[in-house]
Amino acid sequence: MLGVRVKDNEPIELALKRFKKECEKAGLLTEIKKREHFEKPSMVRKKKDAAARRKREKKMKIARAKSRHI
Repeated sequence: MLGVRVKDNEPIELALKRFKKECEKAGLLTEIKKREHFEKPSMVRKKKDAAARRKREKKMKIARAKSRHI
């Protein structure tokens, strides 16, 4: 459970800003979005494979561009 102690004479806006930053560091918002809708395990696997494929293609594209300039 995340929490932020409000200091004496601290504006609530600053405390809220610190709380939001803590939530971001903990990955709370991404976890909430991820759990918003149920995804079948097969769909999770397909998305993961597609992301890996895109990453691999991007690396290859960069490597080809570097080899052309040498």
